[in-house]
Amino acid sequence: MNGVGTGSYYTGATAVPVAKPFLMAGYDAPEGVEIRGRYDGEFAKILTRDALNFVAQLQREFKQRVRYALECRKEAKKRYNDGSAPGFDPATKNIREGDWVCAAVPPAVADRKVEITGPVERKMVINALNSGAKVFMADFEDALSPSWENLMNGHINLKDAVNGTISFHDKARNRVYKLNDQIAKLFVRPRGWHLPESHILIDGEPATACLVDFGLYFFHNYAPFRRGQGAGFGPFFYLPKMEHSREAKIWNCVFEKAEKMVGIERGSIRATVLIETLPAAFQMDEILYELRDHSVGLNCGRWDYIFSYVKTFQGHPDRLLPDRFLVGMGQHFMKSYSDRLIWTCHRRGVHAMGGHDGTWAAHPGLIPACMEVFNNTMGNSPNQIKTAKREEAANLTEEDLLQRPRGVRTMEGLRLNTRVGIQYLAAWLTGSGSVPLYNLMEDAATAEISRVQNWQWLKYGAELNGDGLGVRVNKELFGRVVEEEMARIEKEVGKEKYKKGMYKEASKIFTRQCTTSTLDDFLTLDAYNNIVVHHPKLTQSRL
Repeated sequence: MNGVGTGSYYTGATAVPVAKPFLMAGYDAPEGVEIRGRYDGEFAKILTRDALNFVAQLQREFKQRVRYALECRKEAKKRYNDGSAPGFDPATKNIREGDWVCAAVPPAVADRKVEITGPVERKMVINALNSGAKVFMADFEDALSPSWENLMNGHINLKDAVNGTISFHDKARNRVYKLNDQIAKLFVRPRGWHLPESHILIDGEPATACLVDFGLYFFHNYAPFRRGQGAGFGPFFYLPKMEHSREAKIWNCVFEKAEKMVGIERGSIRATVLIETLPAAFQMDEILYELRDHSVGLNCGRWDYIFSYVKTFQGHPDRLLPDRFLVGMGQHFMKSYSDRLIWTCHRRGVHAMGGHDGTWAAHPGLIPACMEVFNNTMGNSPNQIKTAKREEAANLTEEDLLQRPRGVRTMEGLRLNTRVGIQYLAAWLTGSGSVPLYNLMEDAATAEISRVQNWQWLKYGAELNGDGLGVRVNKELFGRVVEEEMARIEKEVGKEKYKKGMYKEASKIFTRQCTTSTLDDFLTLDAYNNIVVHHPKLTQSRL
């Protein structure tokens, strides 16, 4: 990256300021790779030539397969919008009924009773690893606003964590945070297939975000991780937002390619797939089959799953959801999905996460209580893979997995969706992807429920039938709700914070997404361009 500075050249009688070229430090990128994010010397230690070349090779080999998978998503959406519903694929019946198992679970991650999740912020990484949880899922996805600084600092933090050198000086508390001797096992969740990384161009196109997240972390950390935490295995990952086993197959090929490129054993990398889309609930066996040498199970990602239910049935006015907090695991379609996941995973020899072989905690304070429940139930066993078969789930049908959720819709539900959605988006636009609101930790998944539920109620004029009002949701009503909830937000956060925050911008984006005629696939995909900051190459100029 070339830049221009100004200086004073001595010309004889007087010093005259003239343009004086100098070389500005820049990333050492290989051919075909352009870094459009801000230069930083610390970031350059992550964005080395070799690391960027590693990412570029993954991008070039797999970009067409990723595009095809995303096109298949569009075709499936069209079918659902035309009246169809997801179901079991007759073509893969032999896989579902076959007598196969995944590779044995590595000893390092046999016990996953309680996992803590959070963004890759430095203090959070230390506290999570020290929390007493068995696993820390470091999140580049729903809990992170993917600004350039957040992403690059996240990779620095994880590299330091794997090497055991991470520390943080909290000046406000005059306290230094360091790792304990015993720490949680580190899993990393990259972003989904659908997201671009617009600060890195490969052959003139934005890189695939998940390949950037995976590639940079893997390249820098596979060797020390396998020597330490992984005890000969790893690194370990969580894989989000998949809708079909073809997407799992791409990940499996990425893992095999990465292992081969650095010369480690096939099957070293292990991953847990989040079953958090409705179509994926009918692909559990197939997903595990594609990843069988690299799998350590599936996880019930219930918030995204509820979001996906609305998105999948966006063209079905007979499938309106009740208030968000009424859609819990007690709903038949949610319990059916959970039971089938347990049965599938244990039949294939891997973990069923999300309340079965282990659960997620969003705060360290919850870990002892969660751990006590699992220890009381499981004793000294690290998991329930061989003991909790849930055989009755073998009889679950497509109708069980698709049953309409029961419950009422209320004005307070509409208001809460609006208030939460706007506040989360305002935080996301200013760099925070995980936000405590009304005694819950909100991330992109929970904000998505707020958005798509508002959209669904508006699209079909849903009746608010739970509070005696009997009114139907329309744009005029929603407009008044937005105005009133913005006033409430200002009162709750205070005028100073409200003025400095991006609440008005968030309100515009959220309102547009709730009232658009065609539902946007993802909240963050639409909002992403608001946080991309390009730093183009500077050209020489004259004074």
